[in-house]
Amino acid sequence: MRKLITFSFLLLAACVLRAQEVRPALPGIPDKSVSILDFGGVSDGVELNTAAFARAFEALSKEGGGHLVVPAGVFLTGPIELKSGTDLHLERGAIILFSPDKKDFFDGKKVPPCISASKQHDVSISGEGIIDGNGAWWRPVKRSKVSDTEWKAFKRMGGTLSPDESLWYPFGLKHYEDIAPTYSAQEKLRTHLIRISDCERVSVSGVIIQNAPKFHLVPQRCSDVTVQNVFVRCPWNAQNGDGIDVMQCVRVLISGCTVDVGDDGICLKGGVGQKGLEEGPCKDILIENNIVFHAHGGFVIGSEFSGGMQNITVRNNVFSGTDTGLRFKSAPERGGLTQNIRISDISMTDIKDEAIVFQTDYADRPAGGKEKKASKKDAFVPEFTDIAISGVVCRGCHTAIRAKGTLETVHGISVSDCVFFYTDKATDIDVPEMVKTKNVRMLSY
Repeated sequence: MRKLITFSFLLLAACVLRAQEVRPALPGIPDKSVSILDFGGVSDGVELNTAAFARAFEALSKEGGGHLVVPAGVFLTGPIELKSGTDLHLERGAIILFSPDKKDFFDGKKVPPCISASKQHDVSISGEGIIDGNGAWWRPVKRSKVSDTEWKAFKRMGGTLSPDESLWYPFGLKHYEDIAPTYSAQEKLRTHLIRISDCERVSVSGVIIQNAPKFHLVPQRCSDVTVQNVFVRCPWNAQNGDGIDVMQCVRVLISGCTVDVGDDGICLKGGVGQKGLEEGPCKDILIENNIVFHAHGGFVIGSEFSGGMQNITVRNNVFSGTDTGLRFKSAPERGGLTQNIRISDISMTDIKDEAIVFQTDYADRPAGGKEKKASKKDAFVPEFTDIAISGVVCRGCHTAIRAKGTLETVHGISVSDCVFFYTDKATDIDVPEMVKTKNVRMLSY
């Protein structure tokens, strides 16, 4: 028995060490640089540069890769597709602005991401410039989340109000044609700003990423992903305005980033149901030294993670003004298993709701649609377990720790060496054994 315990301890220590030492392999980009201007790029904010970007990346790809430099100026464009061995480099003062005209993206069936790469290797986005998704022309707006002045400004663009006038849709705009027969059909075509899928060795560094039509930065089913010193921003009320969403990736580093968005800040997802299970987990991930301002959650797992979460370290982050701090959300048919999640040294201020929350009956709420209620089926039930949280200091939250579910769905959670200053409740936990605390101070007025 003693040997078994020793072996288990060593195995656990090895898992923790492996997560903490995650250093993904960086892309190998050939030492060759060309300018978008060499391929007909125009920086007047009027001329469309879609063809120029396509020519530039095709030329670099044929020569084995290199850096495509975007100089200072405003480069209006449609979708951009990255190639293996290439780096999209934005110099200081450069703005890549995506077209407000949906017809510049629509191929008759779907809308691709503004920037994409699929089944490539050694892909990079770098520099000090801005990537702007022009999302106001794509996103619905809730009347309850804007001022009278802002609401009038949206209506001046044209658009369509929902029957109860609680939502404005960018459908029937004054200056741009629609790409679907109804506002609800067009809403389903809304796309992400940057989506990198099924790629090896990916890096995004230095740039400002803002105003996505939907999510901002989405690495999906990738290996060796580095996101460093990136600023992700959009209006606080941007519908589905997630910041960084990592989906079923292996060996990921997110470090030194600033996030200020309309939905979840830094989020890990792991697929839905059997397909998510087959595609595998989010695994070997290190999230450190980031700042999240407005977001629905500072660090989030879910709501879908059927593929599981393994070896995740979150440390030395700041959440200031988020709705929740550490957010774990899922529901039957979209849940999975968490393993070796270690969270430490988190500073929080002005948290609107919970500092730490576990929710196992999460229901999706699409804009203008009916709430998709959590399933009552027994398949793919979330199991939040093996999660150790320590060193949290939270000054200002409604509830310090909230956990909703059963001992089968939430267990093996430890919270230690923390301080919470709450305004309403210290805890709201369905079953006390779900969360074990040690050396935790709960303070209020």
